[in-house]
Amino acid sequence: MDVYEAVTSRRAVRGFTDRPIPKEALECVLSAAAWAPSASNLQPWRAYVLTGAPLAELKKRAGERIAAGDPWDEPEYEQYPPALKSPYRERRSAFGEQRYGALGVPREDVEARQRATSANWDCFGAPAALFCYIDRDLGPAQWADGGMYLQTVMLLLRTEGLHSCAQMAWAKYRKTVAEVLSPPDELILFCGMSIGFEDVTVGYTRTGRAPLDEMVTFVDGY
Repeated sequence: MDVYEAVTSRRAVRGFTDRPIPKEALECVLSAAAWAPSASNLQPWRAYVLTGAPLAELKKRAGERIAAGDPWDEPEYEQYPPALKSPYRERRSAFGEQRYGALGVPREDVEARQRATSANWDCFGAPAALFCYIDRDLGPAQWADGGMYLQTVMLLLRTEGLHSCAQMAWAKYRKTVAEVLSPPDELILFCGMSIGFEDVTVGYTRTGRAPLDEMVTFVDGY
């Protein structure tokens, strides 16, 4: 698989089979991902990978919180600005319509939307999950480095025939994740990532992308 195919075939998969992932494949991906760029080579990311019984325990604890109607943990960072301006507001709204439309869930069915959202904390059935932390004393540039690391991981997973779904949703249950992982206090949970083989029986609608001329300005001499 070349780089272009890896980029265009990567998407947020929200339905996985329980087919086990060879540990060697994950080790290969994460060893190569270490070469992701970071300013001054700080390599600010810290990744934890869960499979088997530890992942089952995390899913169980998260499921118990959902069943009990437990409120989300207080946020440690802002996922979206309180007043999301155009065109980002419209893009987010279009994503929601496409996402729930593919599931046959109408906008007014709040309960069905909540059930769909709760699948995040079962990792959509995936047999592996990665949790990416960053030192809370670092700044926006290092968070950007973390994003480049995660993208590198997701593209390398495609070369192994694997899919993924990056999930900031796990930050809402960060305390439950910490109960299982026991990360050092200086680390903050950026996001989780479900990893596995796609369940092709799960329907989806792939979200579109803005046209090139809306996103890129060429200043050249052609």
